[in-house]
Amino acid sequence: MPQSKTRPLPAFEAGRLVRPDGAVIHYEVAGEGPAIVFAHGLGGNHLSWWQSAPVFAERHRVVTFAHRGFAPSTAPGGRPDPTLYAGDLLALMDHLDIERTVIAGQSMGGWTAVETVLAAPDRVAGIVMACTSGSFDYDRFDDPKVKAWRASAPQQIARLAERGIHRAAGARMADEQPDIHALYQAVDRLTFGLDKNEVGNRIRAMRVRGAEDAARITCPALFVIGEEDLLICPRGIELVAGSLPKARCVVVPVSGHSVYFERPALFNATVQGFLAEIGWETADG
Repeated sequence: MPQSKTRPLPAFEAGRLVRPDGAVIHYEVAGEGPAIVFAHGLGGNHLSWWQSAPVFAERHRVVTFAHRGFAPSTAPGGRPDPTLYAGDLLALMDHLDIERTVIAGQSMGGWTAVETVLAAPDRVAGIVMACTSGSFDYDRFDDPKVKAWRASAPQQIARLAERGIHRAAGARMADEQPDIHALYQAVDRLTFGLDKNEVGNRIRAMRVRGAEDAARITCPALFVIGEEDLLICPRGIELVAGSLPKARCVVVPVSGHSVYFERPALFNATVQGFLAEIGWETADG
């Protein structure tokens, strides 16, 4: 019989933050210690982190939230403006009395991480960029591998759609972990009625950051890359990471766009190693 833990499991509490424009931000928080905020991607919400948030809450104060417009959060008119994501996150940190945090952003959440650290560098101890380059433009590098990826990825994504596979999950997840793939799809469906193509176009329009902005991100940064990512170019992420003063990359083989969902144990261990490197751990951690 397995032995019980000496410490109880983290108990998450839910809350709502009302923004001045009427948007409502749903969040959940648990644990004590140095803070970590998890920012989800276009296909998710706060539930996306079900395999990571409880693990980190054993040593950290963990915050998950749903971006404005992603259920159960709301946005005025039902049309979220991604340029407001960073302001929402900083307001949430103020609401929770979090002076400084590490931000882990998946895909779209990488935009939130980048824009937050650029807006308030003193509030961010580090960023984890999970399968994302955020608002940095990697086409500016004029790299042949990026061009090749851009030429081939659309056809592969189209084939996923023909098979009913979520593009952010990928064929490998669907084939090897069909239950996990089904859960990914279910989380995505919770934000019923939101035009995610429009949101995607809006975040892509924000992809204008370059070398000057990269030099401003002086906190440590970890870029986790899915080797088989069809949505954010793996080579492009590497190029962006190389332009930041204190960044390193970890490439996860046999994994697509959602490493945190598809390979959670490896993702968690990689992030935990990064937190230890930058000293963002409790004294007994």
